[in-house]
Parts: sequence; C-alpha cells; structure tokens
Amino acid sequence: MVVLVGLNTDLGRIKAWWRTLGGDGFTVLPPPTRSRYTQSDGHEDAAEMFATRAIATGTSFAYWHWQSHDAFARSGDLRGVLYLHWGGDHATVATGLGEGPPGYRIVNNGPQGAFQLDKVTATDADGLPDPEDTAGVRQFLSRIDEPRRRTARSTEYDPLARAEERWLHDRLSGPVDLDAAVRFTAPLEHRQALTPDETARLLSAWRETYAGRLAAWRGWRPVLRALLRQEHPEAWEVAAELGADASHALAAHPSPRSLELLRAWALTGDEGAVRGWFRAHHALREPDPVRAAHALSEELTDRTAPEAAQTGLLHALRETVTDEPETRRPAADAFFHLLLATIRFATDDRLPRPLRVAAAKAAADTADRVREAAGRLTDAAEAADALAAVERYETVRDDLLAGTGPDLTGYEGGLGDIYHRYRTLSPADVRWLRDRLADPSTGVQGIAFCLELLHAHGEATEADLVALLPRWKKELTKQYRTTYTEWRHPLVTLTCLALDLEHPAAADLLAWWSKPKPLWKEPVRLLTHLGAPDEEKAAELWEFVVSGGHDTGHLMTWVLLRARLDGTHPLHVAEKLIGEPGIHPYTLEHVLIGVTDPDQPLWHYAIDPRSHSWWRRAQEVADHPGLSAEARAIGLKAARRHCITRYPDQVRPPVTQGEVSAARAWLEARADRTAAD
Repeated sequence: MVVLVGLNTDLGRIKAWWRTLGGDGFTVLPPPTRSRYTQSDGHEDAAEMFATRAIATGTSFAYWHWQSHDAFARSGDLRGVLYLHWGGDHATVATGLGEGPPGYRIVNNGPQGAFQLDKVTATDADGLPDPEDTAGVRQFLSRIDEPRRRTARSTEYDPLARAEERWLHDRLSGPVDLDAAVRFTAPLEHRQALTPDETARLLSAWRETYAGRLAAWRGWRPVLRALLRQEHPEAWEVAAELGADASHALAAHPSPRSLELLRAWALTGDEGAVRGWFRAHHALREPDPVRAAHALSEELTDRTAPEAAQTGLLHALRETVTDEPETRRPAADAFFHLLLATIRFATDDRLPRPLRVAAAKAAADTADRVREAAGRLTDAAEAADALAAVERYETVRDDLLAGTGPDLTGYEGGLGDIYHRYRTLSPADVRWLRDRLADPSTGVQGIAFCLELLHAHGEATEADLVALLPRWKKELTKQYRTTYTEWRHPLVTLTCLALDLEHPAAADLLAWWSKPKPLWKEPVRLLTHLGAPDEEKAAELWEFVVSGGHDTGHLMTWVLLRARLDGTHPLHVAEKLIGEPGIHPYTLEHVLIGVTDPDQPLWHYAIDPRSHSWWRRAQEVADHPGLSAEARAIGLKAARRHCITRYPDQVRPPVTQGEVSAARAWLEARADRTAAD
C-alpha cells in the first residue's frame, strides 16, 4: 500500500522548508530513499550530486538518511528527533540550516555531532507538558530518562522534582492501559519509585493480557525490577516464565533464589545469564572477582557449556574489576583500562585456560592500541607496567589462540569485522574451520563463513563436502540473505565445491537449482557457475550481467570465472570492463577492489567503508603497477571515501591513531593524482 504524505503533515512541512535551503557555499541533499542508509552513504550521495550538478567539491552540505527517517511515522507525523547529518564546514552548515521551519527548532550539537530537528512544544510553570501533547510528552520523558552516569553494570539518573514524579504517578492512576503505561513505568522505577499498588495493578493486567507470553509486553522490565525490589510473592514465578531475559534484573537483586535461576540459564550458554550469575555469585559468595570467575569458569567447563559462556564470564569479570569504586577511572581513560584488563587476564595464571583463551581472543587487535595509549601516560611506572603486560600477552597469544575462532552464532557484521584476519590461513585455522563444518551444531551462518574461507583458499576437500551432504536438503536450502556479507549462500559454495571436485552429488545439487521453487534461489542461481567453469557458463552469466538485472554477485562471479578460464588475474579481467556498455560503474568499482586477492574475494554487495579488508584492497588497487590509470583511480577513490581518515571511530575493529596517521599520510602522498570522484 502506498501512503501519500500531505503538506499538512510534519514530513510535508519539513520537506517544503528543506527545498528552500541552499546558497553561500551550502546545499542540501534530497530527502533519502532506502539506498542512503548510513552517513557514509550520505557522503557518497553528496559526491555524486556534486559531480552531476557541477557543484564545487568544497561545498558544505546537510542531509538525513533512512535510519534518521524512522523519526517519521507512516502518516508523516514526527514521532522522534530527526537527526540531520552534514559535511564540510560546521559553521556554514549551522548558518544554512538556521533555526528550522516555523513550529520546529534545531539543536546544534557542535562539530562532533549531528543537528537535531524537533517540534516546538509548550510546558507549564513546572516544566511539564500537557498530557495530550504527544510531542511534548515525548520530549519530557526523553529529558528525565537521560542517565547522568552510565557504567557497564549500572545506570544512574537525576532525581525527579516533586511535580515531575506526581505527573508520572497521575498517568498510572486510572484504569491500566499497558501500551500507554510503558512510557511512564521506566522513569519511575529508574528511581525505585513505582508504588506497590501501581506494581500490583500492572502485574495483574500484564499476566491477564499476555498470559503464556509475558516477554511479549515491551514494558515488563521495570515492572519485574519493582516486583523484586518489593519482594512481591509472584516475582519468582514471573522471572522463571520470562527466562534468561530476566537475568539483568535478577542480578541487580542477588539472593540464593536468583543465583539458582541464573546458574541454570548460564549453563545453557546464555551470555546475559552468565554475566548475571557472576554478579550474583560475586555479591553473595565470593568477594574476590578473580576467584569468583575461576569457580564459575571451571563449572562451565565441567558442564560443557557453549564457548560463548566463557566470553560472557570474561566480560562480567573485566566490567567488575574496572567498575569497582576503588578502581573506577574517569571516562576519558576508562576504555584503555578495560582493554588493559583484558590483556592482563590472558596471562593471569589464577584463571583457568578456557577463560584465558577467551581473554586472548577478546584482546586481538587491541595490543597496539594499548601500547599507543600507554605511550601517552604521564606516569612512567604505569606506562612501563602496561607495556610489560602487552609483552607478556604477545608472548602467549599464539599458543592461546591456536585452534580457536570467532563466535559463528553472533551478529554477522562481527564476522565481517575480522575477515581480514583470514586473508591467509594457518594450519590451525584450516583445522578449526573444518571442525566447525563437521560439527552438527554449526548453523547456516557458520557454515557459510567457514566453507567460503576454505573453498576460496583452495583448502576445501571432499571430506568437507561429505560432512555437509546430509544437511543440505533440510538446512541449506533455506533462504539466507548475503547481500552485505563477505561470503555467499552456503549452498552456492557447496555446489561450486561439488562441481570442482566432480563429485556425484553435483548432479543432485544442480537438479535442485534448476527447479522453479523456492523463489529465493533464482537471484543467486547463476553464482554456482563459478564451479567447474566453462565457456557456456561464462556466456550465460555475461548475458545476465549486461541485461541490467539486479546484481547480487553476478559480475564478480563472471570476473572470477573468466580469470580461471583465461589463467589470468581477475584484476586484469575487471579493468578491461571499465567503460564497457551495460556494466554499471558502481558495481564494477566494488568488483575491481573485491577481487584484488582471488584467494579471498570480498563478496559484500558494496564497498564497506568501515572494513579493514576493503581499505587494504583499495590501497593495493591504487598502487598496483600493472593496472591502468583508470583502474588505479578507482582504488584511490574508494580509499579516499574510507572511514579510516574521515570517521576513524567507525572502523571495526578500531584502529590506532598511528594507523590513522599512516592512512592520512598515504592519501596526502597521492593528493596530486586524479581520482574519479
């Protein structure tokens, strides 16, 4: 259904004002579509608009992206703050935006932040909104719910004025409306101010409305905390029904009963429950955090809890030792000491090996940052101690990390963040990847990650294929989106492997791909042509590439396929396509950089400006002596748009200041080269 947004909506009025902006070295980008999802996308859109409209490249600009656009409801009403991002000179942008359209205001958050646009609302003498003013209520709740201090384990809020607290209680005084109550229970219970009567009435409505599915009500957390605080007789029954999601609340109210529940959930591998179990155990039974972690780590090992449980325990331990009143640091250097604590735990003989291994994994990519931060310390003894800790860590790191790997069940972006570590595979890496493929508990995402690495590096074997064959029809035929990953759908890779090995299973796999259903497979079916390539497959794939169909890896597949057939490097195949009719320049640019290393092609649908892998490949293309000037310009353009010099805090894993300086120096040394900006 198409929703038409009129001029009398917030969105309509803001768009009308937006169209009036510009001039004096300032311009605005059109309102976003879904293709402008991040700040990096916004800067790319600005560069493209400058080029097509002949706007000077030094012009300052403002925009909002699709994530910011969530501030609008489908009706066009503004239901939250609209964040306006920018580029260029901050003062010029502030002047260009002005005070905002009539009825709205703009908040300037300074050169390090985004501008905020919101409605102008009225309040009474106590600073309280009219309860019927939706925007005013939202702004009031946002103000009082802003923490004054936040740590890894706790959050503190300013006390409420008497009139503010009375206003909140009044909102809960009538018949219980659970959807409305969500907004008012949290700010009260953040100050432990929900009354027993309010809690009891909310509990009754909650259990009646959400019987058998208590976690479905999004306002349950403050109510559970109030039940535990008030020692309500139904608190434990409610907590047990909620399960491990209730871990944080139970940890905040440690007791033998909460300890029992947390332990049961922790042994299943739930990280939140492990953290809660540690906090409760530390509070009730073992005041020394290292000894507490030792005991729990050994029990997790004895009960063969999932590996993620040790990671959760490590997080809980380091949060505790850096957040105790006697060890608490100012915010400016707290993160450094968190990293340093992780490095120390990797070599702490008081901890069992599984926990030291978890620390060594967590400390990967941080040693240089700790070393760099230690160099800035004014206390020479403290700096020497930190550097010695790094040296001890680097001495044992390889031994601890041998035969280990990342969590394959977590956020897939986390796997993409560490993809550069696998540009070459050690024998231990190969063993670990093969073991994961043979493990029946490895899910589709893990299979996709491991199989891609083994196959691309030429390490996948018939044994890996055989290990997965019993699972392909029931598990690998399910839809799994890989648009923004560095690996393909695992059934694509498995088919390529079977074809390359000339395994009998290839016939069954190809027969499945040739069927019309399920529909999800059609956009990626042709990617299987990379297995056992021939001229017929190359021709069919090329026909699709130049047809204008949606590319989900097709051009990259054709480039890699053609390179195999011709016995040449895929970079030289890709560069010949520059200016080729029917080849979209944007797609070709990401393919050119993605195939820099054919032993680990980057299948991400676009150039990821936060990625170590894409930064290094862009540099290699820009400096490749065997490529044309046009091809090298593509690499240089991608490097210039990478976050490492523009927004280094967005690079994952984080980079050191030395790496940022080196990147800037590298770009400055090539400032006189023409780039296709």
